Amino acid sequence: MRIYVDFDDVLCETARHLTGLARDMFGRQVAYEAISAFDLRQAFSLSEAEIDELMEHAHRTDFLAGIMPVPGGVEAVDSMTAKGHDLVVVTGRPASSHAGSKAWLRQHGLGWLDLVHVDKYGRADLKTQDGSPRTLGLWEFDAMDFDLAIEDSPAALDILAKRKDCSVIVFDRPWNKAYRHALNMRRAFSWQEIMEMVDGV
Repeated sequence: MRIYVDFDDVLCETARHLTGLARDMFGRQVAYEAISAFDLRQAFSLSEAEIDELMEHAHRTDFLAGIMPVPGGVEAVDSMTAKGHDLVVVTGRPASSHAGSKAWLRQHGLGWLDLVHVDKYGRADLKTQDGSPRTLGLWEFDAMDFDLAIEDSPAALDILAKRKDCSVIVFDRPWNKAYRHALNMRRAFSWQEIMEMVDGV
């Protein structure tokens, strides 16, 4: 199978680290479990200038390097690859974070994975700059074939809901608790459950 794997909060615990960053930078005391919205400006009650500053810091290579993997994720990726599946990391991170994102993958033994930047949230600059790879528009992403996708973001799940030939695993997170699943979706609470679902596809 060709499998789409999201990066943030599927492979690595980005939101847990961002709660600490919002606290340190702006004094926002928001527990991870209380992040009820995927929009971090809303979740952390930040101004436009503050969210821009937070995200600029969050995409620096040194910050990315310190984000811990989601328990079981690295091992699951290795297992799926060993079983012959073709995995692609599909991220909404800006392409300017590509070097730091690839460094994180190498740091955790996953440097061989393809990493594709997609404008999942309608805010990316689609022009190539600073030697970074180009971010794909949704029309280009729609041309990519996947048998299975693993995602946590409600906005990205809405995009995947339109795919009739792709099963979707919703990785359970506080901000997607109320997400209404499409017919092609199932929810998983851990990488162990994801692996059981993958084996059953």
